[in-house]
Amino acid sequence: MTVTAFLIILASSAAITSLLTEGIKKFLDEQKVTYASNILVLAIAVIVGCGATVIYYVNCQIPFTALNSVYLALMGIANWLGATLGYDKVRQTIAQIGAKEG
Repeated sequence: MTVTAFLIILASSAAITSLLTEGIKKFLDEQKVTYASNILVLAIAVIVGCGATVIYYVNCQIPFTALNSVYLALMGIANWLGATLGYDKVRQTIAQIGAKEG
């Protein structure tokens, strides 16, 4: 996998992860289900990151070797880190802005 392909998959996975996370959180809130948001983001990010990489491998007819399996796992972790760090920073910033206005 090239660096360019890795970054494209990571960027698209991050966007999909953010949308899915917000949608699932709203659904769970409507159903009055309690959940840990960080665990929810972890599960969604790993599934989306690894799933997007698998789709890339199948589409480009790349064999599932040991090295490509490591890339697959790294994509799931990278997507999770990006989703978690980005989500927490945005949430923290909004909370700080709201605290200063009130």
